[in-house]
Amino acid sequence: MTLQLNRNTAPIRMRNYGRIVQDMVKYATTLEPGIERDSLEVYIAHCMRQRNMVWNRDQEAGVQRVREDIMRLSNGELKCSSPAFERFMTQPNASISGLKKKKK
Repeated sequence: MTLQLNRNTAPIRMRNYGRIVQDMVKYATTLEPGIERDSLEVYIAHCMRQRNMVWNRDQEAGVQRVREDIMRLSNGELKCSSPAFERFMTQPNASISGLKKKKK
């Protein structure tokens, strides 16, 4: 399955997240519910948290804010209700892999 993205004509809906996040959300809506879609939701949320910290240095992107923005970008198709999403978003300074290597 090929996903056609109109990069030049499609407007960016939320400039603080950028076109890449918007395209990832669009791709995630084409996936069937399951592990792959849940993992992509977590990755999208991670990217959104990072970009929000760049744009808004004085405030941290909360779980509810990221969830609402993902739902808004996906027109309500992505709910972000998986346990992995909750676990990732509630951990401060969480990394995607969940494992941080300690320097000796």
